[in-house]
Amino acid sequence: MVAAEKVHIVGIGDDGVEGITAHARRIVEAADVLLGPESCAPLLPAPLRSRLETAASLDDLVDRIEASAGKRMVVLASGDPLFYGTARFVCTKLGKDRFEVVPHVSSMQLAFARVKESWEDAFLANLAGQSIERVIDRVRSSETAGLFTSEQWPPAAVARALLDEGIDYFQAYVCENLGSPDERVTQGSLADIARDSFGPLNVMILVRKARAADAPGQVGHRVFGNPDESFLQSRPKRGLLTPAEVRALALAELELRPGSVVWDVGAGSGSVAVEAARLASSGAAYAIEMDPDDHGLIRENATRFGVTNLKPVLGRAPEAWASLPDPDAIYVGGSGRDVSMLVAEAWKRLKTGGRLVTACNSIENLAAVHAFLRSQSGDAAYWMVNIARGIEQLDRIRFESINPVFLIAATKPATA
Repeated sequence: MVAAEKVHIVGIGDDGVEGITAHARRIVEAADVLLGPESCAPLLPAPLRSRLETAASLDDLVDRIEASAGKRMVVLASGDPLFYGTARFVCTKLGKDRFEVVPHVSSMQLAFARVKESWEDAFLANLAGQSIERVIDRVRSSETAGLFTSEQWPPAAVARALLDEGIDYFQAYVCENLGSPDERVTQGSLADIARDSFGPLNVMILVRKARAADAPGQVGHRVFGNPDESFLQSRPKRGLLTPAEVRALALAELELRPGSVVWDVGAGSGSVAVEAARLASSGAAYAIEMDPDDHGLIRENATRFGVTNLKPVLGRAPEAWASLPDPDAIYVGGSGRDVSMLVAEAWKRLKTGGRLVTACNSIENLAAVHAFLRSQSGDAAYWMVNIARGIEQLDRIRFESINPVFLIAATKPATA
């Protein structure tokens, strides 16, 4: 049996076939059928334009690929077809083995090149497939962001939405018609961009101004369960932050009151301590951390969230808490091997009727903590928290799992 000929997905820019490589042009010119959006028609010379069959949607494109099986077929896509583009969708629907992808420079890559900024650590988003609220939460804590704007959210509307949230510390660039003769790059403050209007083909770049930071209390409108991106984290250890969903459940189980004294043991960058301080607004939260860099981040995050009753404590537990007041509630992070020892030592200092909660990442830690708490308390409770977050891609939603966590909570009885 002769294998079916591959379908090529070729990226093309606003400068048309003149801007693609010689290899890509040979593939396009040899095609019996060209498939793509109607916007590709002006980019093709007349002989090729006559072969173009336009697709009204991605589902329509898939149907046309199936209907044209057996012909030499090329799918035309804007820029890099695998970057918020056509290739990911059709490969998912029809299988990767049927396709060869020939990328062009993406408009996002061109935009960052035009403004001479690196995009390796930038937050990138397509506003046609994500909520503006989620994008704003990510932009808030980013140094650089690149946004594909949309008809609903053009640059001026994005700028106004950011300003409405108190975010005014980005230099903005709007890059229009990249790669075409009428290319234009507009630079200004968010206030400038909010007053301007732009063509539909644009990319918006946001670059945080030097030494700018969120004003105290401006980050995170929720009392607890704020998005992970709201907190500063040390780059080499990103991902060790207690996820928002686990953090919310842990704080609920701590049963905090306005005047509670709370310990966050192994606080990392302090996300649990920050939100505990918000809940115990007339009490105090002590964030105990032995890493000097993370200890500094706890201070910065306390400032970002405007909490003044959070006390960062630099040192190794249990020695570091020797002089602290006895707590009403304790949270113990569970990534280290000595979690069960820390739980046992912290339990001694916990007030009668107080709550201890720990999050373990391994079965071994779960077993050790379980054995101790079962011997100390009659109400120990256990959860395995499995969370998958929905992420919009084009017109589909996929779910991305975070690492499972074992959460344990117990109350200290009067007889313990």
